[in-house]
Amino acid sequence: MSLFNPWVILSLICAFLGFGYESYLIGIKHEENRQQVEIAVLNAEARQKEQALTAAVNAQASQLMKANQNAKLLQQKRNNDIDSGALRLRVPVKATVCAVSTPSDTQSANGVDSGTASAELDGETSKALIAITDEGNAAIRKLNTCLSLYNEALQTLKGK
Repeated sequence: MSLFNPWVILSLICAFLGFGYESYLIGIKHEENRQQVEIAVLNAEARQKEQALTAAVNAQASQLMKANQNAKLLQQKRNNDIDSGALRLRVPVKATVCAVSTPSDTQSANGVDSGTASAELDGETSKALIAITDEGNAAIRKLNTCLSLYNEALQTLKGK
């Protein structure tokens, strides 16, 4: 039997191809394992970021709820003061041309001359006007919370 026998050469080629194919399959399996490990690491990092974001959202939500509760208490106190007459809302008005001013008209309650005429609003109108500002303040608090959450999420996702 000679080394140049076609069956020997064919056997050697088949052996090398079989060895190469087996090595290829082993390489694929090793790559799959490496990718699985990398995916597990990335998933763990994503879970940590998710937990940090969840904690930030919960903290901001509790701060917003506390701020809203404090604002409601202040609104109730202010509304009670308006109802009792301790707090009054005055708006400036144009004085008539032929109005005669007396010294008692031009001085406010604290004795300082204001020089402008004013009208006092009734309690319900005062509360309605102030309720508009309260709604604006609530919207501003929500917006600030949203901005804080966005900035925290951005910093967390950047990894800082």
